[in-house]
Amino acid sequence: MNTITISLIGMGAIGLAMALFLLIAYKKLKVHEDPRIDQIDEILPGANCGACGYPGCRHYAEAIIKENAPINLCTVGGPDVTDAIGKLLGIEAEAITPPVAVVMCQGDESVAPRRAKYHGASSCRIEHFTTNGDKFCTYGCIGLGDCVEACQFDAMYMGENGLPVIIEDKCTGCGLCAEACPRDIIEMVPRDQKLFVLCKNKDRGALARKYCKVACIACGICVKNAPEGTMEMKDNLAIILDYKPLNDPEVGNLLQEKCPTNTIVYRE
Repeated sequence: MNTITISLIGMGAIGLAMALFLLIAYKKLKVHEDPRIDQIDEILPGANCGACGYPGCRHYAEAIIKENAPINLCTVGGPDVTDAIGKLLGIEAEAITPPVAVVMCQGDESVAPRRAKYHGASSCRIEHFTTNGDKFCTYGCIGLGDCVEACQFDAMYMGENGLPVIIEDKCTGCGLCAEACPRDIIEMVPRDQKLFVLCKNKDRGALARKYCKVACIACGICVKNAPEGTMEMKDNLAIILDYKPLNDPEVGNLLQEKCPTNTIVYRE
């Protein structure tokens, strides 16, 4: 009995000593986190969409305090969040106007014929990487709605024509829909942009038009009529270099009218 008693007392003493050691170490080595991180985290919308460039709202809050990250990167929260963080930290920053998502494709079934009927998982990414899509145009929208599923803000839906529709008033510019599209059909553009080349097809003119009636055929008419330095032809596709001069109604409407395949669209 003496042996058991001594062993129990000894083990208890060792356990107590270890507990005291851990308590002292915790007190001495404890990292005190800046309380402002929690306060900023509460201000942020909690969407964790990654539009700010950080994995989530908590990481962004930590970056603001620890890395002096700009306080105006939250496109979801917009000016209200920027102002609230600025008041908390006693600094000022100009709120960034978030971009808006635009579907750069008009190739629905009425203008872009299918070469086969797809039977498989309902995913644009899976169909793209397994069969390269069921349309002749291998650059156009597949239409299975990966982008809509990725949107956290109900700012998109699939239209009756099989193409995604953006609800611009709800779009926060997070870019999740663009990341979800395996063909880069969706682009994040400035909200004040009015002229768009709604095509991604890089095939030569005759082939592009054969596969889609509203495809860019690289005729170059738009580039010739656009102000110098605002557009160029690259890989058989018209590219916008500077959208602001093209916002002019006279210029925008002219380019829209000149485009023989209605690829260029000017939105007032």
